Amino acid sequence: MISLDALRQMAAWARDLTPEEAEKARRGIVERTYGKGNYICHQGDRFDCWGGIVSGLVKLSTVSDSGKQVSLAGLAAGAWFGEGSLLKNEPRRYDLVALRESRLMLMDLPTFNWLFEHSVGFNRFLVHQFNERLAQFIGQVENDRMLDATGRVARALASIFNPRVNPGVGTHLAITQEEIGLLSGLSRQVTNQSLKVLEHARVVQVERGGIAIRDWLDLVRFGNSGA
Repeated sequence: MISLDALRQMAAWARDLTPEEAEKARRGIVERTYGKGNYICHQGDRFDCWGGIVSGLVKLSTVSDSGKQVSLAGLAAGAWFGEGSLLKNEPRRYDLVALRESRLMLMDLPTFNWLFEHSVGFNRFLVHQFNERLAQFIGQVENDRMLDATGRVARALASIFNPRVNPGVGTHLAITQEEIGLLSGLSRQVTNQSLKVLEHARVVQVERGGIAIRDWLDLVRFGNSGA
């Protein structure tokens, strides 16, 4: 069980809860750490928790009927996931794997349902979350059908640097080219070439051990251009 201060620090939505709601949320959350490469859940699993990323990097992906793996999103510090499956009371339609050691907050289903039934602030967050995810996944469809490799890398990075979905990420992310390749579905060599194009366009700055940006909307615009 975590403290109220830790909850409000790590979960932006908790700051809009009443004291009673925040206490209820705190009591329903546990923390768990997953090692690099470990699955948090598999496609088809019942995973009756709402999850938040405290630290680390998690990939949300699925496998098509033809066997092709499709990366849906990268989840970094501050991101929350799984509300759709909980509300629909269904198994997960995607795999969740830790790309590096990752620490998660997991809220149990009864607590999630209580907040959904009683908290205006919590529901406001969920509405914004659904809206952002919808835009993200529509963009992912366009990504697979229309974008070249550099556009795919730009879109993958834009999803991680999106402050509305990953509010804790800021403008610098410790991430390897291998991890970016895993998120965008590209080889490390192609990822490296794409990052050089993005750096030349002054959209990103490749630093030792990570990526820095000026504005995540630069990545969005580059990805939308299909350049």
